[in-house]
Amino acid sequence: MRDIALPKSETRRMSDQNIQGTCLCGTVTYRITGRILSFQYCHCSRCRKFTGSAHAANAFTALDGLEWVQGEDSVGKFVLDASPKYGTAFCKNCGSSLPSVSSSAGVWVIPAGLLDEDIGITPKRSIFWDSRAPWYRHVSDIPCYAEHRDHSVKE
Repeated sequence: MRDIALPKSETRRMSDQNIQGTCLCGTVTYRITGRILSFQYCHCSRCRKFTGSAHAANAFTALDGLEWVQGEDSVGKFVLDASPKYGTAFCKNCGSSLPSVSSSAGVWVIPAGLLDEDIGITPKRSIFWDSRAPWYRHVSDIPCYAEHRDHSVKE
């Protein structure tokens, strides 16, 4: 969830439909009402630590492009002392990542995994690639299964 500059050439037009997002427990609901400006993966160590994953998958919209539908009082915020421009938001009940404002870029950073609908674009880049986890493998390089796989079975 690094602060970024968003080139105007990446602005995509959304449909007239509002896109809704929710946390895992359903306490917090928000709606994207503006255009998605960009969509990218971030492999920086801060995003990996915040998501607990190989990378963050973040979409971006203008400050007037997101509204809280319910549970705004359940949104917690964390700002890293060592880097005050790096901030995150989360549900105080279930811990899910939530949209947060990038202080330097002036946009909403929206964790794409929370979205309940297709936003109509796919990620356009991976940033901080040289910081990726040493164990990271691209999904096309590993077997994919439609459902849960028994972890006791050796591959």
